[in-house]
Amino acid sequence: MNINYWIKKDGEFMTKKLWFQIGVGILLSLIILKFVVDVKWVFSPLLIIGKTIFMPILIAGVLFYISKPLQTLLEKRKVPRWGSIGIIFALLIALFWVAFSIIGPPIVDQVNNLTINLPSFINETNRLVISLLEQAGDLPGWLNDGVKSITDSLNSIALNFGKWFVQFFQSVLQGAFVIVLVPFFLLFMLKDHEKFLPFVTGFFTGKKKEWVSKTLKDIDDVLSLYIQGQILIAFILAVLLFIGYSIIDLNFALLLAVFALFMNVIPFFGPWIAFVPALIIGFFQDPVLAIWVAVITLIAQQTDSNLITPNVMGKTLHIHPLTIITVLLAAGNIAGFIGILLAIPAYAVIKAIVSNIYDRRKEIRDAAIQDA
Repeated sequence: MNINYWIKKDGEFMTKKLWFQIGVGILLSLIILKFVVDVKWVFSPLLIIGKTIFMPILIAGVLFYISKPLQTLLEKRKVPRWGSIGIIFALLIALFWVAFSIIGPPIVDQVNNLTINLPSFINETNRLVISLLEQAGDLPGWLNDGVKSITDSLNSIALNFGKWFVQFFQSVLQGAFVIVLVPFFLLFMLKDHEKFLPFVTGFFTGKKKEWVSKTLKDIDDVLSLYIQGQILIAFILAVLLFIGYSIIDLNFALLLAVFALFMNVIPFFGPWIAFVPALIIGFFQDPVLAIWVAVITLIAQQTDSNLITPNVMGKTLHIHPLTIITVLLAAGNIAGFIGILLAIPAYAVIKAIVSNIYDRRKEIRDAAIQDA
């Protein structure tokens, strides 16, 4: 047989290989990315629009998944769609009113106090550094260098953690104008979310339609589980930390608990990020309090690991802890804090898609074997 026959035959065969399809997809993605980079002026308006609506859509999506179980419950009780939406909006408005009118003022006061006390934290840090350096004079050279490195790190943390606090809450307040768009996105998500699946699957027929429908349902289940579970876990941990910090009379207890609420949304690294400022504040207030902060954090984390997470999240996501750490590190280097925040749900979604692709190809292969 001539070579053209084999090239054609092999070509037809290669196009059905998963590795070939993935390779073509990656190649096309890189070409598109290069095109976007080279002609920024064409896509800059789209990028500006995307950046503007990304955060409102993200917040609305989180609120949608939080309120979705309530909407389902209300509609099972024969409450009409607009009635369930009205109840959900009323509850959200009440929740935000409580947050801003009752919890907000003490947080603002504590942020101001933290800013005022920041110079004293810096002075205490410098005193600690000088004391450590004086005591390190008789140590071996390598150990002395280690002590200097540690003290420099402590000094840097003390100089910056107060600024991090202020910048964090300032960024939240500066992004408040984005909240104006959130109700509109949330309204349409609650009203028309059931129309999304038929709309997408309407472009397909037969087995492909079934596969797309199953894949989208799996993605919805993964996002629902992760968002609802992780936010509930973060809230419970924040309450436990606030109770513990209040018992030991730690300064800025409410501020630290609210900070922990946001940080605990991040798996693994979030609790440690929240722990560091609490430990520093406890140490400067009273070195004994630093020990109590560590004990309270340990108790909260053990309660989460043994009681809260297994009952709330379980192992439904089927993501290995080492995979989570790797994904978080990579996402942090690529996209910073937003990358860390979105890394695990994005990975879970990609995993669901890949799993469905694998199952579909396995079904096709098994059917082909049976036909043969």
